[in-house]
Amino acid sequence: MAAPATSVKEVIQKKPEGLDLYARFALAGALGCSVTHGAFTPVDVIKTRIQLDPATYNRGMIGGFRQVIKNEGIGALATGFGPTFTGYFVQGAFKFGGYEFFKKQSIDLIGIEKARQNRTAVYSVSAASAEFFASVALCPLEATRIRLVSTPGYAKGLVDGFTKILTTEGVGAFYAGFGPILFKQVPYTVTKFVVYEKVAENILAQFDKSKLSGSALTGINLGSGLIAGFAAAIVSQPADTMLSKINKTKGLPGESTVSRLTKIARELGVRGSFAGLPTRLFMVGGLTAGQFAIYGDIKKALGMFMTCPRICPQQYQTANLVITGATNGVEIAK
Repeated sequence: MAAPATSVKEVIQKKPEGLDLYARFALAGALGCSVTHGAFTPVDVIKTRIQLDPATYNRGMIGGFRQVIKNEGIGALATGFGPTFTGYFVQGAFKFGGYEFFKKQSIDLIGIEKARQNRTAVYSVSAASAEFFASVALCPLEATRIRLVSTPGYAKGLVDGFTKILTTEGVGAFYAGFGPILFKQVPYTVTKFVVYEKVAENILAQFDKSKLSGSALTGINLGSGLIAGFAAAIVSQPADTMLSKINKTKGLPGESTVSRLTKIARELGVRGSFAGLPTRLFMVGGLTAGQFAIYGDIKKALGMFMTCPRICPQQYQTANLVITGATNGVEIAK
């Protein structure tokens, strides 16, 4: 006699929830961000050099690669890989895990119908809240990365650079760029998630999502992430340039962070604030596309394909189990 089919109730009970669920979101985000940012370390090196010394690195991305390799060797392109991978592993956990957490809290607070009606606001508030905590975690490692990239020979790597800044300049040096990093990361993350959600929503509206293959969903994640990355790069470029500048060297005795930022902004001007934008568009577009693709695939592998029952529109429901958005997170799109 054949074994009885697993009931819908049993399947729902087995799905991850609570701390287990958000730990999986965090792990998926951590891996997605660290792998993509780590892979784009050489591009980030060139982008940072162009921002900090546009007079020398004035030949574009390809020319910048040639200059660094000729003057410092190919190994210089891996400068800052340690703090980049580690920093974005931590940041990705807070960013993606936090985004899903705050999105679900918003839905619970105002109800699914109001959340659907105001989903852009829900996406924005959730992304901004998550990014604040992610930036607190990222800031010391980003300061270390920029110091390593901007000052060749400053230290041997992540641990040496981190320790050197800590012992010679104190904890405050790690957060000298906290204002710029928030000014950069919050608009960047809000734009990234809102544009991604909107693009994916419009694409998915053209199909019966329950019939889409895994490769098709990955493709949607890639395409939506690429567009989101371009938009986020443009919005956050001025702050990214200021962040590179303020972390290149320590401030003068008694000089406040605000006065340093004001001086840097005045020196840069509008044109200088967008130095290195083509390189950053290439980098951010590629890594954002990769992040959303990896994020979605890892979550499916971790058993989060069907989550959050009864909060999604009817067309995305099957036997009261919700097949969620392209990344399989909390879906509130109509």
